Amino acid sequence: MNSKNYAFFVSITAALGGFLFGFDTAVISGAERDIQEVWQLSDWIHGLAIASALYGTVIGALFGGIPADRFGRKKSLLWIGLLYFISAFGSAMAWDITSFTIFRFIGGLGVGASSVVAPMYISEIAPAKNRGLLVALYQFNIVFGIVVAYVSNYLIGTAEIAQEWRWMLGVEAIPALIYSAMIFRIPESPRWLIAKFNDQVQARAILTRTDPEGVDEAIRLAIEEEKKIKQKGSFSAIFAKRFLPTTILAIMIAFFNQVSGINAIIYFAPRVFEMAGISTENALISTIGIGVVNLLGTFLGLYLIDRIGRKKLMYIGSLGYIISLSLMAYNFLGPGIPSFWLPIFVFGFITSHAIGQGSVIWVFISEMFPNDLRAYGQSIGSFTHWILAAIIANVFPFFANQFGPGYIFAFFAIMMVWQLLWVRFKMPETKGKSLEEIHQNIH
Repeated sequence: MNSKNYAFFVSITAALGGFLFGFDTAVISGAERDIQEVWQLSDWIHGLAIASALYGTVIGALFGGIPADRFGRKKSLLWIGLLYFISAFGSAMAWDITSFTIFRFIGGLGVGASSVVAPMYISEIAPAKNRGLLVALYQFNIVFGIVVAYVSNYLIGTAEIAQEWRWMLGVEAIPALIYSAMIFRIPESPRWLIAKFNDQVQARAILTRTDPEGVDEAIRLAIEEEKKIKQKGSFSAIFAKRFLPTTILAIMIAFFNQVSGINAIIYFAPRVFEMAGISTENALISTIGIGVVNLLGTFLGLYLIDRIGRKKLMYIGSLGYIISLSLMAYNFLGPGIPSFWLPIFVFGFITSHAIGQGSVIWVFISEMFPNDLRAYGQSIGSFTHWILAAIIANVFPFFANQFGPGYIFAFFAIMMVWQLLWVRFKMPETKGKSLEEIHQNIH
């Protein structure tokens, strides 16, 4: 296997954690209404139960950097696969709302830790010239997992199976086991080996297979970086004066990702469509359309990210967000717009996300921090992403029922104007630079 194919194989294997991330995130959309009926849940308790996975994700993101830094990226990826398996099997077998919430929380731990470890691992092993593409494979797998979850939900939901929601949630156990087995075939992160053990021999052997053209430069810069960094491997170090601007960049891109409303749409798409007067079956079909559009948009984002750069993709996405969210808000608040327009506006929103924020976020955060601090920097970015996702998912049913979704989408549109300004004045470009070069330019 040549170096290009090997780098792709290693990256796609690690990125399969994103498939489970996407599947786990989206699969609940087909089951959430049945769960509310089975256990007769109020809107508030229902929102809490559905958001339990996201609260687990918050914890997984916040602490996922610790085992990744202490025990290595590879072992952490394996443990993540096992968390997904336990969650899928347990959620399908849940006997009450408490057990369901606990098992969904466990799955959230896997999602949160995956969003820390997988993009970081890929960025540390990939050549600079196509690092954006390889790290964005993680996002592609998230989107692919979402599509598969929507299709799976539709097939199970129309098959007249007893307690269909259990089957929807339990099928995830199969890819979780496959992913866990595949992790045994990938190497450890070479930059982690240098940062943790100064193991230049093994790091060189790995980089020779994944980045033969840049191996000497990567080793040299990694060693130089280690000599310069005095505050090693601690969470508090990312808030030191020298690294605080980088930390703020990671926090802000994650903040804007969630105040776009992306998880509100992914989690509650069928409900949103039904509130616009679309039938249940057509709502499920439209939800599949969301997944397909997301996948196609992500393909385009992957193609462009190493060609035009991260910043231009964010410009495209921001403008698309503002237009589509404004139209979605007007669809609910304006006079007499036919309901069939809503899926079209939602597809425009999803396309904007897929090309912009969706393709960029995990790449950008994984590039920002020095080798010794990357695990903790990735954690703070992922933590910000997921704490906001949890809050939004928890309160969305309540606010949507109380005030209608129109005002919520208008709020998201205003936030995206703010994102556009942030991209223009604060976001740096990282295209084509080695990780070490990026850090030198920022610090």
